[in-house]
Amino acid sequence: MTSSSAAPSALAPYGWDDAWADAFTPYEAEGLLPGRVIRVDRGQCDVVTPGGVLRADTAFVTPHDPLRVVCTGDWVAVEPGGNPRYVRAYLPRRTSFVRSTSSKRSEGQILAANVDHAVIAVSLAVELDLGRVERFLALAWESGAQPVVVLTKADLVPDPVTLAHLVQDVETSAPGVPVLTVSALHGDGLDTLVALVGSGTSVLLGQSGAGKSTLANALVGEDVMDVRAARDVDGKGRHTTTTRNLLALPSGGVLIDTPGLRGVGLFDAGGGVGQVFSEIEELAERCRFHDCSHESEPGCAVRTAVEDGELPVRRLESYRKLMRENQWIVAKTDARLRSEIKKDWKRKHAQGRAAMEAKRGRWS
Repeated sequence: MTSSSAAPSALAPYGWDDAWADAFTPYEAEGLLPGRVIRVDRGQCDVVTPGGVLRADTAFVTPHDPLRVVCTGDWVAVEPGGNPRYVRAYLPRRTSFVRSTSSKRSEGQILAANVDHAVIAVSLAVELDLGRVERFLALAWESGAQPVVVLTKADLVPDPVTLAHLVQDVETSAPGVPVLTVSALHGDGLDTLVALVGSGTSVLLGQSGAGKSTLANALVGEDVMDVRAARDVDGKGRHTTTTRNLLALPSGGVLIDTPGLRGVGLFDAGGGVGQVFSEIEELAERCRFHDCSHESEPGCAVRTAVEDGELPVRRLESYRKLMRENQWIVAKTDARLRSEIKKDWKRKHAQGRAAMEAKRGRWS
């Protein structure tokens, strides 16, 4: 049997380190193998271990909580033998990328675990949707990973001035986030991206047709992901990646490729939203009221910045939208918060009615 003492050399390319070894110690005493999940498919997973890739069943550690299921990127303790072979536990996650499901129960869905960089692929083949970029960024920041935006298919924008303006638009929507332009087809800009993802684990995110599979192939150096042409009308491709796959990169680091995400719902990502809109959060500290909604209250520093042209209206509208959505999702599972929101709505409604009556009194 291969013990975890052999893990450093065999699992090092997948991110194994001393901290993971310490966390695994109790399971080593039970004779279990350490490994990292490289793919999950219908209750089973592929796990890379010191002895090679094993197929294991996840039923033993599948709880009712969808956020605690085994996912790609997890470090696990797996049985050395058996038919079927089972994953017995997963090690505490350092980070986790979570979105809300489309179900009416507002459950979270974990997409990847133990991620250091969230690479958000945005295609330049279609018009930029800055609101969607901000949504991805909110989830990335909330996960604990460092986001980076990669504008793919840069060869379709040959004019350098136009390309510079597009980059600037994204940088304005992504404060503190690197924004790279890449043409995987011609290899332009790949060196910078390779250097950035050369250590740790990166997850590749984006809509279908964003060029993620092409980018993954370019980073891996071979055609490991199926690539199909996107539609010319809207740039959307078919879901060529159907599962989340973890790939060791030849230049170092690990990449998790994901299926194209058509729906990207927030899930308890208030902190992430605040980080995406850090300039609005800073302005809000100067508002007269600490609970200012930046809509009609007097002394609102945020609305003043909009009126002075310092803050784009689009940014404020996007901020409001994401904050409302996130609050709604959280409130569906938090009765106390639902009550507070209801009280706040009644208070603001009363304030608005009082203000209207005061205006009528001045007019009469």
